[in-house]
Amino acid sequence: MAQQSTDVVAEAGRRRTFAVISHPDAGKSTLTEALALHAEVISEAGAVHGKSGRRGVVSDWLEMERSRGISITSAALQFAYGDAVINLLDTPGHADFSEDTYRVLSAVDSAVMLLDAAKGLEPQTLKLFDVCRYRGIPVITFINKWDRPGREALELCDELVERIGLQPMPLTWPVGIAGDFHGVLDLADGSFVRYTRTAGGATLAPEERMDATRAEAEEGVDWHRAHEESELAVGSGGEFDAAAFLAGTATPVLFGAAVLNFGVRHLLDLLVELAPRPSARLDVDERPRALDAPFSAFVFKVQSGMDPSHRDQVAFARVCSGVFERGMVVTNASTARPFATKYAQQVFGQQRSTVEVAYPGDVIGLVNASALRVGDTLYTDKPAVRFPGLPSFAPAHFATARPADLSRAKQFRKGIEQLESEGVVQVLRSDLRGDAVPVFAAVGPMQFEVAAHRLEHEFKSPVKLDRLPYTAVRRLADSGQRGVVDGARRCEVLTRTDGAELALFEDEMTMRILLRQNPELALEPLVAEGA
Repeated sequence: MAQQSTDVVAEAGRRRTFAVISHPDAGKSTLTEALALHAEVISEAGAVHGKSGRRGVVSDWLEMERSRGISITSAALQFAYGDAVINLLDTPGHADFSEDTYRVLSAVDSAVMLLDAAKGLEPQTLKLFDVCRYRGIPVITFINKWDRPGREALELCDELVERIGLQPMPLTWPVGIAGDFHGVLDLADGSFVRYTRTAGGATLAPEERMDATRAEAEEGVDWHRAHEESELAVGSGGEFDAAAFLAGTATPVLFGAAVLNFGVRHLLDLLVELAPRPSARLDVDERPRALDAPFSAFVFKVQSGMDPSHRDQVAFARVCSGVFERGMVVTNASTARPFATKYAQQVFGQQRSTVEVAYPGDVIGLVNASALRVGDTLYTDKPAVRFPGLPSFAPAHFATARPADLSRAKQFRKGIEQLESEGVVQVLRSDLRGDAVPVFAAVGPMQFEVAAHRLEHEFKSPVKLDRLPYTAVRRLADSGQRGVVDGARRCEVLTRTDGAELALFEDEMTMRILLRQNPELALEPLVAEGA
């Protein structure tokens, strides 16, 4: 038993589980693919979105992702790099899919914040960073697209301090201005790493490392500029401090161009060296669950349709403690029912392979997981354990859903149930509308497009969506007061699957008038739990 405990802790120490976060179009999926390329688990990088004639990146596998050139669902990739095991979670950048991204952040130990060299900190990046700060997730910053015209390196570093109070600690510095990228000054040893382009950035970019004397002779003014700027950045509080990084008050900064595979190896090496290893996770009672305790995990994502030929459902679970062994029977803390793990898989984008054993930090895919939902805790052995639930966001858009073809009503109901279990949209119901006319509730309108697309293509049930005019939503604190809202104009109460009763109003003024007329009415704001 002592040997098994030692093995679990040692194996957990090899894991690096992180997410890539950013505003849309900053290059997350491209960076994800470049990291896999440098780890030599793929031989050629996929398409840069929008380039015709080239295949899509491995982490974007939904048809809508490939056609639109954006990530609309998170993707898990696991691969070895040296002695380390990388669990990389690529996340949607679009604000409409924030809920999926926030759930992923509950399953990682660190994050790579990707900034566009021309745009710096953008609105969605700021929101995601706030979640990382709230959850205590250390952040590494990778300033991307240095191969294109952009802002000054010092200006981008200053923005980190001024806008989010995060001290930049540069580990590399670009040689050549944005748009004229030669390579980087490695601040660890003062050497120069020169990059050479490959055709379309599809293969590893050759790197040539040279000492400062040669770099000065060959790079001249660009080398001097890089030295002067990096000294200013380090001298203004940017000297590397591992404790500050882990505490979330400072961020290591690297520069690169993911589409050309420039600077990506530096990032991968940094993650292996500095990113935190899995540690004891707090349960709902805020008790730490030791890494070598019996097996436990929590489900942070459910996805179907990854393999169109099988139409199976996969639950993605982060292992928190103990050893997972395929075939073991675990207990679902939400239902107290057993769940057999005969079909457990390691995931690499859409590709899957059977996994026999997994350790804390690993992400496993549990197939045929119709009994599992987002937020469920799985465990073996008593006493039972339960980890905190995952956030349900306040929806801002609403639409009724009806099958376009009534003969497909059965498929429609099955599809709605599936989308609800995955968290693609929230599904609201009421006696007034009836179960046949559910209401979709979403953070952003693109969620409606995804839901409609999947209902039509996966369940062969085209759907009619009619937008509802509601713009304000609150939780009804006392179900006995439901009639007060339902009896008023331009508002109604709908029930979410978790039992929450949501009062929907056409606008804030409508809600305030109703509250003035009924001062006893108790309404609570909806907030994302843990966000």
